[in-house]
Amino acid sequence: MGNKLNLLFAAATLVTAASNVNAQTLNLGSDVKQAIEVVKADEIKADIAYLADDKLKGRGPGTGGYQMAVDYVIGRLKSMHVQPAGENGSWLQDVHIRRALTQSPVLTFNNAPLAGAFNIYPNPVTPAVKGSSQIVFAGYGISQPALGYDDYAGLDVKGKTVIIIRGTPDKFSSSVAAHVANGLTLLKAAAAHGAVGVIVASTDSVVRNPNAVATPLGSNSIMRTDGKVAVSHTYYSEQIKLYGTMSYAAAKAVFANSEKSFINVVTKFKAGEPQSFDLKGKIDFSYASTYKDILSYNIVGKITGSDAKLKNEYVVHSAHLDHLGIGRPVEGDSIYNGAHDNASGVASLLGIAKVYDNLKIKPKRSILVVMVTGEEMGDLGSGYFASHPTVPVKNIVADVNTDMPTIIAPLLSIAALGAEHSTLNKQVDEAAGYLGLSVEPDPEPKQARFTRSDQYSFVLEGIPALHIKYGSKTPDGKNNLNDFVAIWRAKYYHKPQDDINGIFDFEAGRKYAQLNFLIGYLVAQDPAKPSFNAGDIFASKQ
Repeated sequence: MGNKLNLLFAAATLVTAASNVNAQTLNLGSDVKQAIEVVKADEIKADIAYLADDKLKGRGPGTGGYQMAVDYVIGRLKSMHVQPAGENGSWLQDVHIRRALTQSPVLTFNNAPLAGAFNIYPNPVTPAVKGSSQIVFAGYGISQPALGYDDYAGLDVKGKTVIIIRGTPDKFSSSVAAHVANGLTLLKAAAAHGAVGVIVASTDSVVRNPNAVATPLGSNSIMRTDGKVAVSHTYYSEQIKLYGTMSYAAAKAVFANSEKSFINVVTKFKAGEPQSFDLKGKIDFSYASTYKDILSYNIVGKITGSDAKLKNEYVVHSAHLDHLGIGRPVEGDSIYNGAHDNASGVASLLGIAKVYDNLKIKPKRSILVVMVTGEEMGDLGSGYFASHPTVPVKNIVADVNTDMPTIIAPLLSIAALGAEHSTLNKQVDEAAGYLGLSVEPDPEPKQARFTRSDQYSFVLEGIPALHIKYGSKTPDGKNNLNDFVAIWRAKYYHKPQDDINGIFDFEAGRKYAQLNFLIGYLVAQDPAKPSFNAGDIFASKQ
């Protein structure tokens, strides 16, 4: 596959990226035009090479390799006259990560062992949990009355455990579907209606392991210094005492007691027939949780704005610094270097900082350069910074995130994931036009990439955010870059092979940095704050 990839991209890299045919559509001053040119492909490469070196051992949070990455990034930011904006005047924000593991899970149905496999997520606060409740089927577990859909309408779930299936109505767009089916969104909906437990039932009838029994599940959370949970995707509040999954066989047994066939209920429900109803019976559950606590860090730097009033507002440029550390060997290599994911994104932010260092007049608003930890553990560092920022949260107006820009071919077009939800579309169009880039819809909508990286953490706090990815255009006119990326991803993504020896187009990396700088700069210059579009699912959070 490696030779095939090299052939695919060797031809592409011989072709110069599109000329700046629309450069005159944006009226930038000479200061900005000159400063944007200081981003260099060789510096992008050098930053990636250091951060993805074997000696950093994959930059796992809480490891010496991650600390080396922290020290390197802070040194680079200092050299470009960025100011510290972390806690207590430092560069850092402490991020307390708790890894929890379930022990001794027990789940019985009507006082008998459950007929089928189940799993229970650990509780990051309470080491031992025990409870009992009636059970209710609540469809997808989605409650979005504003979107014309509510599985809880007319259903009494107070003090009960809801059994749901994973999915969304067909009418929802990919990003909306990913948001409403997110585990935390489901837990919040259940809690809002008074439920004490959530169980996700599998609709897959294929028996992969007929001897399956209860198995331990792990989760990662961010803890506050007072012992409460700050960020988690498997825990919402002490009200929800049980969050777990059950197999198809277990769901069949539970539904049989209510004289309704599980498969018939699911078939009718997915066909559009409402199927939420009480199930006859109760469950009893108990489990223990064990913990391992890790201290990691977000890095926060500031470039102070030039306007006396607007400098107290902030545009965030974010990227995650962590990767997977050392793991299962693949082809004899066990260090997951994360060169593309996300040393390339960090290098892009360092390029942006260099542009600002060369600007004589800073933008009106201030800029925060934020390198977060724990993205690979579930957007933990960004979730903590977005909900507990080192500046007033109401003063953060936008986030421009950079995660694995996939710089493997000339950058000719882009997809601005999330920009369709807000007025950030305006700055994206202007910046892309200046650089001669066309803006396209997401070429891989089923991947739901908008809700799978750090920009989503900011959106959940009511802050408009976006994430720039590649478009489909290729130099040969076939415009099938996503097909090439699929081949690349199969070989490199989340594998030790993602190191500096992989496939790169560092000129594309240079252009990514320029583009993200321009988007953030234009937001920082605009007197109007970005806002979510009227009626958007995220608008109510602003």
